[in-house]
Amino acid sequence: TLLSLMPGLGQIYVGYYQQGFINILVVASLIALLARGAGHLEPLFGLFLAFYWLYNLVDAARRATFYNQALAGLGPTEMPEGMKMPDRRGALLGGILMIIVGAGAFAHIRFGMSFQWMERWWPLGLVLAGAFLIYQSVTARKKEKKQ
Repeated sequence: TLLSLMPGLGQIYVGYYQQGFINILVVASLIALLARGAGHLEPLFGLFLAFYWLYNLVDAARRATFYNQALAGLGPTEMPEGMKMPDRRGALLGGILMIIVGAGAFAHIRFGMSFQWMERWWPLGLVLAGAFLIYQSVTARKKEKKQ
């Protein structure tokens, strides 16, 4: 829970990489929208930011509790839907994102590459992340129907 004061970090610590990255993307996007000025929608975005940040803390605590109980053999035999045990192989998407961010930071520090283009194009990252989540959901449903 304390790690999730930095949104998503608590989920990542327990092994729920995808949920952790979603949380940080949502919080960072809302902060960026508020920093640019959202006009009369600012109160709505501000309230949603506060709600989502607190949800992030509660979610991390619940995931850690269920995870610890499952490892100890206590509690329910099945994890609640959406809280299945994390896959220990790591997250492909998380690894790719870390490589991209690290390479970009290196290019900026070492070669002076500008990130001004990101100011206009960052919403495309949300679109791509959303498309990936939809793809995963559709693929999982197809697998379930085959079984």
